[in-house]
Amino acid sequence: MPEDVENQEVEETSAETTELEALRNENEELIDTLQRLQADFDNYRKRAQRDQDALVARAGERIVKELLPILDDLERALEAADSHEEAKLEDGVKLVHRQLEQLLEKEGLAEVETDGMFDPHVHEALLTQPSDAREGSVIEVLQKGYRLGDRVLRPSRVVVAGPKEESPGGHAP
Repeated sequence: MPEDVENQEVEETSAETTELEALRNENEELIDTLQRLQADFDNYRKRAQRDQDALVARAGERIVKELLPILDDLERALEAADSHEEAKLEDGVKLVHRQLEQLLEKEGLAEVETDGMFDPHVHEALLTQPSDAREGSVIEVLQKGYRLGDRVLRPSRVVVAGPKEESPGGHAP
């Protein structure tokens, strides 16, 4: 009987060793899989960043390429100025302005509207002046503002109508 107990203990130890060995192998496989997954994700992240950088570079390249003809026209206008050909200079500058405006509009640039009431989201009030216009309305634009899509790149700098100026007797003029 002591031999049977000893054989049973050896079998249990052997079964436990086999089970422990299987668990170690499974653990090593899982760690290996995890490390491969981590490396794959790291490679994906790096590739995505490279793709993003390339996209930004190509976008900048495209707009610069479209600006080149405008630069050429500006150089021609400056050459006309050197030759004292004022009419050609004015035409050249107007051409450059129109081309640049069209290119920027094509890229989504739009002028901020300044007709109507002052809007602090798109206007920057530099002055308030007494005026016959409705109080709070924009009466003069000192610098145009622009939007790109739905974002304001630069607010319009404006003069806003204040209350009418009263005469010294307390009456409106």
